[in-house]
Amino acid sequence: MNQVSDQSPATASHLTFCGLSISYDHRVLEPRPWTEAQSQWAAELLVEAPAGPVLELCAGVGHIGLGAVREGDRDLVMVDVNPVAREFALQNAAANGLDSRVGFRLARIDEALGEDERFPLIIADPPWVRSAETSRFPEDPVLAIDGGDDGLDLARTCVDLIVGHLAGGGSALLQLGSAAQAELIADYAEQRSGGAVTAVETRVFDRGVVVRLTR
Repeated sequence: MNQVSDQSPATASHLTFCGLSISYDHRVLEPRPWTEAQSQWAAELLVEAPAGPVLELCAGVGHIGLGAVREGDRDLVMVDVNPVAREFALQNAAANGLDSRVGFRLARIDEALGEDERFPLIIADPPWVRSAETSRFPEDPVLAIDGGDDGLDLARTCVDLIVGHLAGGGSALLQLGSAAQAELIADYAEQRSGGAVTAVETRVFDRGVVVRLTR
């Protein structure tokens, strides 16, 4: 949920997400209400997670990461390649009094992190629609939903980063489109990490799934 093709100015829309006031427009992917469950799961995991900031990959307008940290005192590092997403994410952080704890890195997700950086919780929200099926969603920016031939191009990149940057005892919550995709990503994570990072739970919702990976 991170890229757009139309950079023209637009009138912002607003919604409430996990008790937060969130702004966005047509140039970014509209926040999905069901993903509140991802934020809530992340917040629960943070209670006992190791120390350190939260990382959100493919952050979009930041609602999922902000929802995860709003009740605690963790810092949040958002990464997204889209400058419009950055504008909204920082605006949303400020509107909810969280700007002092939020940093945004405008970059490709595979170029945004230092080699030695580790995070106790990683939230990843990559596009997961197959390229051939993006026309089924005409209201969504194509680059915000296009996950490549099998829908998992950026999801695999997220797993690579999770393998390299998830702290010991930490968790990652990766959003995908289906249980079948979750099984493929679980296999990929185990192969890439030599078994050090494994999928321990998949929760299925009305519009997608969330996979928990742990080290």
